[in-house]
Formats: sequence, structure tokens, C-alpha cells
Amino acid sequence: MIVVAIIALLAAIAVPNFLRARKRAQATQILEDLRLEDAAIDQYAIETNKGPGFPVQWADAQPYLKKDTPFYNTGRDMFNNTFPFFDPSTGQGVIPQVDARPCISVQTFSKLSDVAPSDFWSPYFGSGISQ
Repeated sequence: MIVVAIIALLAAIAVPNFLRARKRAQATQILEDLRLEDAAIDQYAIETNKGPGFPVQWADAQPYLKKDTPFYNTGRDMFNNTFPFFDPSTGQGVIPQVDARPCISVQTFSKLSDVAPSDFWSPYFGSGISQ
């Protein structure tokens, strides 16, 4: 009985840490997807000579991403939310365009905010952006 109690105590300590580490890994993956999308749009704009404010479709940026990854195939985060865009010059949400930043969606942020506060997402955190 003592052995079972010790195992239960160890499990009670380990499981919350495991769950927190899993959520932190999810947040890190989403942050990396934001960086990749931002870089893909920049690369598209450079190669096609598109200027600031030019609208960008997912199909335009997709060739600049690694193929056969979940993000390449869907264009969404692991919670199936799209990334809204934020124009740093106006501070407003916009359609996907050159020089606008992709941001974490409000829904995804609310799921991960306990392990990844707003400063974790910098510069991909657009205040007040909703889907």
C-alpha cells in the first residue's frame, strides 16, 4: 500500500508538469508557424516585386513553406484557427497583405495564455485582433 501511495504521489507531481510542457511545446510550434508565414510572405513579395499593402493569398505564400507539414497543408494552427493579420502602422486588423504581420488568433491565445503570455508572442501578438 505504501508503494502505491508513493507512485500516486509521483504521478500527481509529474502529470501537471507534463501537461504544462505539452502546452508550451504547442505554443512554440504556433510561434514558429507565425514566423514561417511571415517569412514566406516576405519572400513572395521580394520575388514578385509586390509592395506594401498588396493582398496576399495563401496559395501565393504556400510555395515558400516546407512541403508536407501540417501548416503547409492547411494554413491553420494546430487548433484549426487561421492567423489574423495586423498592420503595425495603423494598429488595426487587416486582410493578409505584404508588410502586415500574422498574429495569434484570440481563440488560440486563450487556450495557451497560461503557459505563453502576450510577451511570448512578440511581435506576433496583435492586441484586440479577433477572427
